Amino acid sequence: GRALHLRGEFVGDIRLDRMMEAAFVRSPLAHARIVTIRKPEGAEDHVFTSVDLSDVKPIRAISTSPVYKPSDWPEGKVRFVGECVAVCIAGTRAEAEDLAQRVELDLEELPAVTDMLTAREADTPLVHDEWADNIAFETARDDDIESVATRAAVMVRREFRTARQAMVPMEGKGVVAR
Repeated sequence: GRALHLRGEFVGDIRLDRMMEAAFVRSPLAHARIVTIRKPEGAEDHVFTSVDLSDVKPIRAISTSPVYKPSDWPEGKVRFVGECVAVCIAGTRAEAEDLAQRVELDLEELPAVTDMLTAREADTPLVHDEWADNIAFETARDDDIESVATRAAVMVRREFRTARQAMVPMEGKGVVAR
């Protein structure tokens, strides 16, 4: 309705006094150690990385499940293509995007894990260095499935694979804060 009749309000249309725009610098690699992030000369105070946020605690992915392994973000490396490594602030969206294009990333590429079953194998590169394996969350049944299976009139065996599940979006579609 409202959007079709040109009465909708979108975040991109909102302009407030002294409002700034943000653009994110993202990793082009699936798995890499961050060696350096070079800010454009003269714009150092408009580009922010995790190093600049030394008084801010890392984002910690947690769960109420006792078998979930928590992890901190960021942790000095990137774990997926598109992971945010810096934010650029400017007066307009175009200026912020231009600034983000000028940020130089020095990344040490690491072997990527692209398959869930391979990720479970021993000696597979770790997504989180502090973990012993790549399993973040695992569930199991407590009942004896074999005894249930022996009483079943019919048994169907299937193997299912699903796409990657992302529980944390990269960022909101649009946010204005005052």
